[in-house]
Amino acid sequence: MPKLVRLYITQVAIGFGIAAVFVAMLLWFDIANLWHLVTHSDKGLLAVIILWVSNGIVFAGVQFAIAVMRMKDDDDDEPRGGHRQRVMTREYMSIPVRVDDRRRPVQRR
Repeated sequence: MPKLVRLYITQVAIGFGIAAVFVAMLLWFDIANLWHLVTHSDKGLLAVIILWVSNGIVFAGVQFAIAVMRMKDDDDDEPRGGHRQRVMTREYMSIPVRVDDRRRPVQRR
């Protein structure tokens, strides 16, 4: 199995594990009276599964993103500057504009 696929599968499993702990804590601490809603409804188990899967998708994505961002090559330490180019400086100058002395009066309503 390629290393990237193995990395993805392990990070997704960790994300879904964190989501399971998160949903268990939501139920244990009875946030928004969730424990009562789940235990007193016939669709409570389905609601918990949907909550776990949706949180698992989010946490797995975040976990994989963190793992990818933490990857580092060993040759990234030396400074790289690239080719230096001169910055264009602009020289501003005034341009004379003709203005008629005869101006129209402003009409106010």
